[in-house]
Amino acid sequence: MLNKEQIAQRIAKEVKDGYYVNLGIGIPTLVANFVREDIEVEFQSENGILGMGPFPFEGEEDPDMINAGKQTITALKGASLFDSATSFAMIRGQHVDLTILGAMEVSQQGDIANWKIPGKMVKGMGGAMDLVASAENIIVAMMHTNRAGESKVLKECSLPLTGVACVKKVVSNLAVLEVVDGKFKLLERAPGVSVAEIIAATQGDLIIEGDIPEMKF
Repeated sequence: MLNKEQIAQRIAKEVKDGYYVNLGIGIPTLVANFVREDIEVEFQSENGILGMGPFPFEGEEDPDMINAGKQTITALKGASLFDSATSFAMIRGQHVDLTILGAMEVSQQGDIANWKIPGKMVKGMGGAMDLVASAENIIVAMMHTNRAGESKVLKECSLPLTGVACVKKVVSNLAVLEVVDGKFKLLERAPGVSVAEIIAATQGDLIIEGDIPEMKF
């Protein structure tokens, strides 16, 4: 079973040379720490930075340099800072190659719910609505089950949707799943996790073909 850092490390393997990548709040923000050093990647944050680097070391934080989740970040050489209107023009104009988001639920149709739990106060949907409406390649980083042990990988989402039929892949603490023809195709399993454990933790329909390999980092 993976921890949050390992989920981010596995997702980093999906980042290709020359990609422009938007990282959502939570686990996705850790991905920048694990991207291969031999490729060039531009990380974009919707509050207005292109060229976001890893988190700063303790004592080297700049309180004016933050990501969309208000975490302190670093800027790589050549980074650009701009207003949020320009940032969302990049997103809505489909200039981002890969979007990595957290989620509370994902359905086997690729629907995502990640902005609201009914009855709880929220300030709004934020940039997630624009990201899922515009991005062509969305990977979700999430825990496979909630704190009550209930699956978050579902036939249909029960929470208010952020986007419909937009998620391409899910990387959880148990598995790597691809959304294929209205089902989850099991691609990889976390080290030490059996296929039976993944089946038990997944409410949605699973496609399982042949021997499922363990994740490699």
